Amino acid sequence: MPRQTARAESSTRKADSADSLLSRLQLLGWSGILFAILQSACTAVIAISGVRVAIGLSALAAAAGIHAPAKGFHQDAIRIPMMLLALFGSLINLFVIWKIRSLRNKPASQWRQQPLTRSQLNSERLQIALSILTLILLTAEWITHPMIHRAP
Repeated sequence: MPRQTARAESSTRKADSADSLLSRLQLLGWSGILFAILQSACTAVIAISGVRVAIGLSALAAAAGIHAPAKGFHQDAIRIPMMLLALFGSLINLFVIWKIRSLRNKPASQWRQQPLTRSQLNSERLQIALSILTLILLTAEWITHPMIHRAP
């Protein structure tokens, strides 16, 4: 009997030490997650601070009434090709989605079609919305650019 009692106490001690080790490892894991969150929050604050400075400087320049010819990324040599690329990209995107939907709705393809998942349908809708938004923004830029920069 004494041997069985000693074995039971020994196994109880081993289980307690294993539980203690497990709780220490969990504490270590949670502290790592906590420090990762703190570090990402610090990075976000620094990034937002830089964005705030850029917005402030651009607002200051606009308030000062700078109407000089555009420099850098806004010059016509960069602006017009980028606008054309955005125009062609959005039109091609709309055409491809239209073509996919028209092929999907043909009677000859009905037998092999599987219903679209919600994520596929939402993805198509998002692509359509972004393409239309791109066309709207391009139109707004085309109309307002001469008014803002007093250039043809």
